[in-house]
Amino acid sequence: MKVLVPVKRVIDYNVKVRVKSDQSDVDLANVKMAMNPFDEIAVEEAVRLKESGIAEEVIVVTIGPEKAQDQIRQGLAMGADRGLLIHTDEEVEPLAVAKLLQKVCDEEGPQIVLMGKQAIDDDSNQTGQMLGALTGWPQGTFASEIKKEGDKLHVTREIDGGLQTVALNLPAVVTTDLRLNEPRYASLPNIMKAKKKPIDKKTPADYGVDVTPRLAKLKVTEPPKREAGVIVETVAELIDKLKNEAGVI
Repeated sequence: MKVLVPVKRVIDYNVKVRVKSDQSDVDLANVKMAMNPFDEIAVEEAVRLKESGIAEEVIVVTIGPEKAQDQIRQGLAMGADRGLLIHTDEEVEPLAVAKLLQKVCDEEGPQIVLMGKQAIDDDSNQTGQMLGALTGWPQGTFASEIKKEGDKLHVTREIDGGLQTVALNLPAVVTTDLRLNEPRYASLPNIMKAKKKPIDKKTPADYGVDVTPRLAKLKVTEPPKREAGVIVETVAELIDKLKNEAGVI
């Protein structure tokens, strides 16, 4: 069984995001970049499937600039077998990503596509669902547990009412949630081995996919600063402020 894991290069979650002075976008100059945390969980789960003997090969794919190879190398150091970089310096929207991944699926023939439920930069939460629609494959989103039983993939999903388990025919698309696992740290020997693992390079044009943006980004602003709280002396004063100042009751 082959597992395909799409990953995305994003600003490291520990970095405070800055907005450009003209409010056109987020400032990426001299900013530490990393693999999207949800995608890191997907890589870990794919490697665990391989270690348990369920999967035979794990392929990490990313769409982005030349430097996105760093995130592929991270996935390879965690235990993936090979990587694929679809090189573009353009900002690629979820639909274009899904179309490119569909082409990769046609080419590679994976039984499972494991990917993060969303990226922490744009929070779209769309790519997995769009890929499922384009391929016609069943999908299990927000997975907190994955088990293969017979020819079915049982995915436990986190929903508002609790947990829901679905049985998916293969091939299938699964998007990962936070509680699925805790990603491992790549050891130094595995980091060195990852440098020798193959990474193929292609472009969107190789797949015949138009990645021209369909959305226009009008303005990017920082969230408003929270006002300082106040200490009240009595319950009556608290109720008065909630009613007359905050307007919540």
